[in-house]
Amino acid sequence: MEQVRVWFPYVGPCDPCPPITVKTYVTPPNLFIRYQPPGLPQFSPQEALCRGTLWPALYSPYESKNT
Repeated sequence: MEQVRVWFPYVGPCDPCPPITVKTYVTPPNLFIRYQPPGLPQFSPQEALCRGTLWPALYSPYESKNT
């Protein structure tokens, strides 16, 4: 499931500012997993501490838009 979604806002003809034609937002993976199914794969304890979750299905990396 793709976590980054795209939205195309309405650009009015009388907007005083330059239009932003494309906006993006991130949906967390826990929105799509309603309950914890048995037998989900797990990270190793060390990797789980680094990623902040035990289950790869719930991992959502943070990617900065500032480059």
